[in-house]
Amino acid sequence: MEQVLAKKEGRLTLVLGLATLIAAFGSSFQYGYNVAAINSPAQFMKTFYNKTYYERNNGYMDKFALTLLWSVSVSMFPFGGFVGSLMVGPLVNNFGRKGTLLFNNIFSIVPAVLMGCSKVAGSFEMIILSRLLVGICAGLSSNVVPMYLGELAPKNLRGGLGVVPQLFITIGILVAQIFGLRSLLANEEALKRLRGWDDVNPEMEEIRQEDEAERAVGFVSVLKMFRTRSLRWQVISVIVLMGGQQLSGVNAIYYYADQIYLSAGVKENDVQYVTVGTGAVNVLMTVCAVFVVELLGRRFLLLLGFSVCFTACCVLTAALALQDTISWMPYVSIACIIAYVVGHALGPSPVPAVLITETFLQSSRPAAFMVGGSVHWLSNFTVGLIFPFVQVGLGAYSFVIFGVICLLTTIYTFLVVPETKAKTFIEINQIFTKMNKVSEVHPEKEELEEFPPSTPGQ
Repeated sequence: MEQVLAKKEGRLTLVLGLATLIAAFGSSFQYGYNVAAINSPAQFMKTFYNKTYYERNNGYMDKFALTLLWSVSVSMFPFGGFVGSLMVGPLVNNFGRKGTLLFNNIFSIVPAVLMGCSKVAGSFEMIILSRLLVGICAGLSSNVVPMYLGELAPKNLRGGLGVVPQLFITIGILVAQIFGLRSLLANEEALKRLRGWDDVNPEMEEIRQEDEAERAVGFVSVLKMFRTRSLRWQVISVIVLMGGQQLSGVNAIYYYADQIYLSAGVKENDVQYVTVGTGAVNVLMTVCAVFVVELLGRRFLLLLGFSVCFTACCVLTAALALQDTISWMPYVSIACIIAYVVGHALGPSPVPAVLITETFLQSSRPAAFMVGGSVHWLSNFTVGLIFPFVQVGLGAYSFVIFGVICLLTTIYTFLVVPETKAKTFIEINQIFTKMNKVSEVHPEKEELEEFPPSTPGQ
């Protein structure tokens, strides 16, 4: 039986491939596009803000007020993402994964209409509202798509398919930069179509075991998840990895890439091309992550990615501080930013969402994505709102903060996060059972209540 199953591993069927591409393109692409779409036209939009304000008040905004209004415009997107993350649990539990993704289109269509009408209406408030709504769209998709694909995929493809949403996010970012140039399928019939073979009994048995535990416990709320001892280290790891992912400064680069390159000495007419080049590197490295995540493992990619980001932040700080005294330092600054993007694309960007899917069972998975998504978007919001002022206040030393966060996240990953590659959901949960120091069959009927001990070869 083990030899038969081994031969069947690694097959990507047409149905599974289409489901992955449709879900990722329909939702994750929009997330990436809206992360970067506000960067390149920033100056034009600020001019529109000032012109609108002048027409209303017969006077222009002062520099601080304009910077604050622009920061709010940028940060409304991640704030909407936070709101969307809070909606994940209720929507998924009521409409299912697929139904939630369909419902999420509302938060894509409405803001597109608002944004398109903002200039005619002479209203920058419509832009801010549209950023909030499209942020809700991104908050839902960034949590539901990895959950949906992680549950569709066989365990040997779970990492690769789990990175695909991040790939489409990076493609969305790249497309935005280029334009800126001046329900769970858990029935047997569906599983056969997804896998491409008839003998799906072993995998169906794993799904049934997980479903039995879910029925016994019911859907786990966020509050119950925090109180459940057998989920302690999983929850802490989600918070640390999602916080580290965003507070490491990646979106500071995407939101304010042009300003960073200008401060690094790039000529104003060349900035847009350097930004597009950075986006292309991001896409390329995320493609690499799709293929190496099952080869090298989740833990290794996190350690490698955060270490590269830490090193890049340190060197970038020195390069920015010395750029006025050494003629070639601006090139070092650009190289550091590209190295940072490479490191982040390999591990910190795609892997945390994969780990949320793998370290939680069906009953607690929606709540886990709500927590992870909330941390993700609140951190994103904080960086988007505060970074312009940090940049003014600290100048060349802005990235010291991000470097420290990268270092701390690397240390935590090394000490705590286990490798989940090629393991079933049940096996992964049993790793955390030992870390949480609870019995395999918990007396309080927690999440592993109905699971038999795993046996080698399962």
